[in-house]
Amino acid sequence: MNLEIDFLDEINELSEQEIVEIEKLLNYAAEKECVQAGSELSVTFVTNERIQEINREYRDKDRPTDVISFAMEELGEGELEIVGEEIPRILGDIIISVPKAREQAEDYNHPFMRELGFLAVHGFLHLLGYDHMNEQDEKTMFDKQKEILDGYGLGR
Repeated sequence: MNLEIDFLDEINELSEQEIVEIEKLLNYAAEKECVQAGSELSVTFVTNERIQEINREYRDKDRPTDVISFAMEELGEGELEIVGEEIPRILGDIIISVPKAREQAEDYNHPFMRELGFLAVHGFLHLLGYDHMNEQDEKTMFDKQKEILDGYGLGR
């Protein structure tokens, strides 16, 4: 395990095993993406109401969503990039709505763990700078997600 992951289950719905599985999956993704060992991130599991508040506050979208990521490494205007191998990277935060994940697992007719893993990897790739604002970037990001999930054993 090379990531430092801070898990917070605000709704106490996930089993220890499910959280351990997400930790292993994110470490697998980090390995595939050559993320520096010791890099830090947090994963918070919340209700639909809580993610809707966050979505409204930070994205001006007043509705629940499945996953939101806040990358720490996006440089603001006038900020300088600090380059140094000895400083662990702080990647950011991933927030996942557990009720939304359950609902989507049902809609897509696949296991809850597959949906939770998909959302965790999707959020993680956003922290690494991947995006899906245009068709090309979307294809790159979605291919990467599929590759990680299939390689880990959480394919469709």
